[in-house]
Amino acid sequence: MKFNVSSATFCNRLQTLNKINGSKNSLPILDCILFNLEGEKLNMTASDGDITLVSTIEVTSVEGNGKFALNAVQIINGLKEIADQPIMISINDETFEVEIKYQNGKCNFIGQSGETYPIPNGISDNVEVLKIDTNVLLQGISKSIFATAEDELRPVMNGIYFDISTENITFVASDGHKLVRDRNSSAKGEKSSAFILPKKPAKTLKDILAHEEGEAIIKFDNNIAEISLENYLLTCTLIEGRYPNYNSVIPLDNPFKVRIDRQSLISALRRVLVFANTSTNLIKIRITTNNITVSAQDIDYSTKAEENIICEYEGNSMNIGFKGPFLIDILNSINSQEVILELADPSRAGVILPAEQEEQEDLLMLLMPMMLND
Repeated sequence: MKFNVSSATFCNRLQTLNKINGSKNSLPILDCILFNLEGEKLNMTASDGDITLVSTIEVTSVEGNGKFALNAVQIINGLKEIADQPIMISINDETFEVEIKYQNGKCNFIGQSGETYPIPNGISDNVEVLKIDTNVLLQGISKSIFATAEDELRPVMNGIYFDISTENITFVASDGHKLVRDRNSSAKGEKSSAFILPKKPAKTLKDILAHEEGEAIIKFDNNIAEISLENYLLTCTLIEGRYPNYNSVIPLDNPFKVRIDRQSLISALRRVLVFANTSTNLIKIRITTNNITVSAQDIDYSTKAEENIICEYEGNSMNIGFKGPFLIDILNSINSQEVILELADPSRAGVILPAEQEEQEDLLMLLMPMMLND
């Protein structure tokens, strides 16, 4: 076999595919990337057993067809420093020795037959189909993935819940302390359906979607999802189980509403968090008329700090505590210049909303409070 390909395109795709490969694969061949040359198309596949990612690129000066596998780390390290240029790749059909020639030199690798590379079972014929703009999918994953859990006892919490209706799609993630509900009316299904996308393929999609355009086509059944993009096809095993009723935990009657500059609040939280107790990271927030006081202390080391921030608020004063890093994560996942904090009392969850919602989007974030000593 023999073909020519752009070194930059080839290496970029290999680096993306390699994000699938696990550090401890169950089969040694999963440390490799599978190459399947068919005419002027080269299909490249990476898998960890649960997730499979395929990318196809155009090649020229093709001779022969077939499959071979190469160690992912070796091929990437061997090519990543080569300047963008056409390279010629030759594969011995019997020994699977691979020679790569470029402008100033060449390198050789020892590959193996691709026939033993495990290909996952395809999706069943009884599938649901969701078509969604890649930017909408990217935003939904980006705004919710930080809230997913790492919970062995409740695996359904370890992914992003896609709640699909005939009117919209809602991305949901929660770890029991924080919750994200991102509803977007620019995408909808032909009927009501749902699935839970695990965290690892969600992270992979987040990286890929930043460079993709057009429409994503998601086909899914009870066990598997196939996500087709312009340059990639991702197949993964879904999380089985029933997702909790997320709407039931969102407080509806929140009499205290505070409007504040998002970046000013983030900056104050970061500075004050330095002085918080390292085991609790408790941040105390005191709300008074047009003012928020953010404070933290560590009694063990006799350190404390507080800052005042101007806000829009009229009502009774109130104290509430939150875990500082969680509140910062939530604020960092909102794009608007100002946010609205909706509160009821120190024992009920706080709701954080963008002051100005993006078009066709309804984003809500929730954070459970922490007990205050005073």
